[in-house]
Amino acid sequence: MSDEYKIPQHVAVILDGNGRWAKQRHMPRNFGHKAGADNLEQVMEDAWDLGIKYFTVYAFSTENWKRSVEEVTGIMTILRDFLRRSIDKANKNNMRVRIIGERSRLDKDIIEAIERLEEATKDNTGLQFNVALNYGGRDEITRAVRGMVQDAIDGKISPEDVTEDYISGRLDTADIPDPDLLIRTSGEIRISNFLPWQIAYSEFYFCDTLWPDFNKQSLIEAIDYYNGRDRRFGGV
Repeated sequence: MSDEYKIPQHVAVILDGNGRWAKQRHMPRNFGHKAGADNLEQVMEDAWDLGIKYFTVYAFSTENWKRSVEEVTGIMTILRDFLRRSIDKANKNNMRVRIIGERSRLDKDIIEAIERLEEATKDNTGLQFNVALNYGGRDEITRAVRGMVQDAIDGKISPEDVTEDYISGRLDTADIPDPDLLIRTSGEIRISNFLPWQIAYSEFYFCDTLWPDFNKQSLIEAIDYYNGRDRRFGGV
């Protein structure tokens, strides 16, 4: 790669297309979700190999509870297995794992598994892997505003204290840099309530590849696209 070739520091991905991938194979949707979870483990390694420092994925949204009980139950089973296996794998690869989103609706054992995983990997300095779980951008901002209002009631802040940096500091991603590149797989062209504050100046890359088929070459193609963009951040 040339010296001018830029690797995005932070890549965020909307993991889309698991259900369609399974349907193409005449299998139930959860077969696709399992394939997507397995693929994620490989793509995380590919991201680090390519020089990406932060990798954030949209795993389960606040709206996904509307899916069938069977599908949601299957996703939670896959999640439990993923969390259980992740401690050893993350520590072996020096990867820090954090979960963003509202946790109270999750089952107690899942919350406990999240806490164990975050505690076990908090000092790792390799890939910073963030999983958006029961996450919705509007919900995140609503929770942040509630906290700001409480700070105002408690006399901790005045109106002039409410800056962009202050708001960013109240979000789930408080100490994580904003994504440079947002990828969505499966051909859909929308952000679906994912990191609306944080992606204000991200580059967007949409591809037709279904998530279980997304691989290192797919990621390189997204980075190639990113390198073709002129990031001016509102300037000339």
